[in-house]
Amino acid sequence: MGLNLQQISRVKTITKEEFLRDYFIPQKPVVIERLIEDWPAYQKWNLDYINEVAGDKEVPLFDDRPINSEFKFNEPHTSMKMSEYVDLLNKEPTNYRIFLYNLLKEVPKLRKDYKYPEIGLRLLKKMPYLFFGGGGSKVFMHYDIDLGNILHFHFHGEKQCILFPPSETKYLYKVPHALIAHQEIDFTNPDLEKWPALKKANGYIANLTHGETLYMPEGYWHQMTYLTPGFSMSIRAMATRFGNMNKAAYNILFMRYFDNVMRRIGGQKWMDHKNELAIKRTNKRNSL
Repeated sequence: MGLNLQQISRVKTITKEEFLRDYFIPQKPVVIERLIEDWPAYQKWNLDYINEVAGDKEVPLFDDRPINSEFKFNEPHTSMKMSEYVDLLNKEPTNYRIFLYNLLKEVPKLRKDYKYPEIGLRLLKKMPYLFFGGGGSKVFMHYDIDLGNILHFHFHGEKQCILFPPSETKYLYKVPHALIAHQEIDFTNPDLEKWPALKKANGYIANLTHGETLYMPEGYWHQMTYLTPGFSMSIRAMATRFGNMNKAAYNILFMRYFDNVMRRIGGQKWMDHKNELAIKRTNKRNSL
């Protein structure tokens, strides 16, 4: 028995009116298969091209080690030249990922390869981020600090995306004062005897291939698995729901600073305490 996941709706193309009516207003995810076929990036962007234009850049790398008192959520574990990283991706499976990296700022030439879709979202034009991963590498289940609306464009290869709406948070073993689910959970093959509340969670799943776009609504949980080496770009719009705007402000202005202070004071004991609370609170809330 696995998670209760339904396939994310797919459309070939979509108008602004259709997107707003069918997906943005009801806050439902969708895969748009041909949204960016007119981008130069659709034809050009692959690992070889990134190596050609950015091979000399030193890039931050993350692996699959759990977040602990030493490394923060967005703190890289090592770095290497992009050329070395692309060689590694092409040679063998690796857990090393590039996460939330503004390569477009480092290589302005890449900005000419895409444009902002006119889909009804007020997209933030200073925050396009790239994400890279080797075959089999995973990004743990989390939601974004600003609870933004996200357009996620995939390039080169195939990527699996598992999503949960905010309504399912109570089943996901959310870690207190953090944006993540308990990191011992393998959402691609969960042990439902160990994590019984997950049986009640209802989510979505889709595999993205080159050139496809995933819309993730405000505050959606997401876990990504690179089925093959590849990379993606995300562009975001701010949360528009009043409750989500308040939560985003709390996360940005208070929560992350409070957690950083407690890390310095409590070290790994603080991290262990939060993980224990995630289990106790979730199971108690669901009478498990």
